[in-house]
Amino acid sequence: MTNENGLGRRRFLSSAVLGGAAVVGATAFGSVAPEEALAAPGLELDPALPDPNFAEGRISAITGSMLVVTGSDRTLHRIHVTDGTSLWKLRPTTFDTIKVGDGLYARGLKLDDGTLAADSVWVNIVNLTAHITAMDRNVLHLDHHGDRVIGHVVAGTTAAVYNDTPAVSDLSLLQVGKHVQVIGAWRPDTNEVDIATVFAAA
Repeated sequence: MTNENGLGRRRFLSSAVLGGAAVVGATAFGSVAPEEALAAPGLELDPALPDPNFAEGRISAITGSMLVVTGSDRTLHRIHVTDGTSLWKLRPTTFDTIKVGDGLYARGLKLDDGTLAADSVWVNIVNLTAHITAMDRNVLHLDHHGDRVIGHVVAGTTAAVYNDTPAVSDLSLLQVGKHVQVIGAWRPDTNEVDIATVFAAA
C-alpha cells in the first residue's frame, strides 16, 4: 500500500522505525521509552534467524487483549497484551488507544502455542533522520531521504533536545535547513508524524 506521497507503509516503516536490535536492547533494560531504546546497546541478531521473541507489522484485528498482526513479510503474529505490558504510542499509553491499522513492534516471550506474550509494544513508532525544509505554527516540514514528511508538534508532549542537553518544550532554536532526528508516532497511511522528541544542534 502506497500513499499519495509515495511513502509505502513498509518502506516508510523499514526506513524510519527503530530496528529490531534496538528494540531488543530497550526491553533488555526494562524500558519502553524510545529515547532509551536508542541509547541501549542492541543485541547482534542473525538476520537469517528471526528472533522468536520479537514481532513487527500492522494490526489486522483486535480480539479482547489479543492483537493479530500481519508482518511486513506476511507472517501472522498473535500478541497477548497483559496488565504488565508496557505500551508506547507517542507517549506511554493504554490498550484502548491501539487501533486496527496501527503498525507496531513488540518484544516479549514466545509461548508454546505460538503466541507472543508482550513485555513491551511500540505503536507506530518512527525514528527519522531528516532536514527541516519549512516551519509553520506547530508543524515541521521535513525531508527524509527525498520523501516529504509533515511533523506535528503536540502540545504537552513534543520536546527538543539541543546538543545532548535535557529535553525542553522550547522549539525556537530549530532552524530551516538544519538536520534533525525525530522520534514520533506515524499517522497510518499518511506521510505525517506526531513528534515526541526532536534532536538538533543549537
